[in-house]
Amino acid sequence: MSDGGDGIGAVGALLERAVRAGMAPGFVALAARADGGGLTWCVGHAGVGLEATHAELRYDLASLTKPFATATLLLLARRDGLDLEAPLGEVLPELAGSPFATARLWQCASHCASFPAWAPLYALGERSPDGYLASLARLEPNGPVGSKVEYSCPGFVALGLVLERLGGADLGTLFGELVTDPLGLTDELGYAPPTGTPVAPGEREWFVERALLAQLGLGGEPPAPLTGLVSCGDGNTRGLGGIGANAGLFGTAGAVAALALEFLPGGGELLTADEAAVATRNWTPGLEQARGLGWQLAATPDCSAGPALPGHAFGHTGFSGTAVWVDPDARLVLVLLGNRLHPGGRQPDLHPLRRRYNALASRCLRVGVGADSIRTV
Repeated sequence: MSDGGDGIGAVGALLERAVRAGMAPGFVALAARADGGGLTWCVGHAGVGLEATHAELRYDLASLTKPFATATLLLLARRDGLDLEAPLGEVLPELAGSPFATARLWQCASHCASFPAWAPLYALGERSPDGYLASLARLEPNGPVGSKVEYSCPGFVALGLVLERLGGADLGTLFGELVTDPLGLTDELGYAPPTGTPVAPGEREWFVERALLAQLGLGGEPPAPLTGLVSCGDGNTRGLGGIGANAGLFGTAGAVAALALEFLPGGGELLTADEAAVATRNWTPGLEQARGLGWQLAATPDCSAGPALPGHAFGHTGFSGTAVWVDPDARLVLVLLGNRLHPGGRQPDLHPLRRRYNALASRCLRVGVGADSIRTV
């Protein structure tokens, strides 16, 4: 496919090759500027034997939930007086005697609170907020608090329980009332959408977590699918009814772009300039990874941003196959949504694809393609 000299065709060809290589059944990609205009590419199919991808298709965003729901709600709680320096054990007394009691809330949000990378909380105790707190308290730390960055889902589970306790409601309710409703994104972004919503499917069975449970020598099954709702691939979130801080959001590429742009310098409709700066600055200087609150910075070695983006660009990936990166200098957002786990739980490395996509798609925007409106290629 010729790129027509503007890179549009090159992006489409890249994604078509990725589909043929079995990286995912299909992709929806979006590149947009904050001042308006952009491009959407819809390639392949929602799933094996299903409809072609389209711009309204939602994907299991997996860990994009961390910056989008959890970090955003953390910033909004800060408006009401929440101190990011507060020790975790002070806000959650259930963790007061644990190795994580002295971890600051910002350390949970930047993955240096000493929580392990992953733990099947649903298999370690009761599947409830109280049960998860008891299981969190029994986890082994990966070292002293603040000594290193280790990407951690349990750390975000703890942070979500903080937010629910302070907000007096579950994260789904808080996210809807405080984030998607004000931004007009309720119909495109949220937790556990009703069955029948156009969603790209994930694993046909819980292949990945079954294997992880077996490796840990734990019996039992991951939590079952939700009734009447589309289930995310994360077992810890399903154990809480499909609403979690580390995973659980489903969204379209357009909604992902709209919320990500809120974090640009100067803020947006929801976030202030101060809040955007707090979330996207480097909270972990000198450690293994450059981390903001929920966000990863492109200065992190070997991350998915690629050399086309500056070191202070910020973004995140999701285990399912999703990614978003924001270039604060060019004021553009790059979204790439797919589901590599469908149907059999394969986990191809998507980082090379993401880096190449970021380079080609950002070039399209920098040379003025799609200047007037978002258009689908």
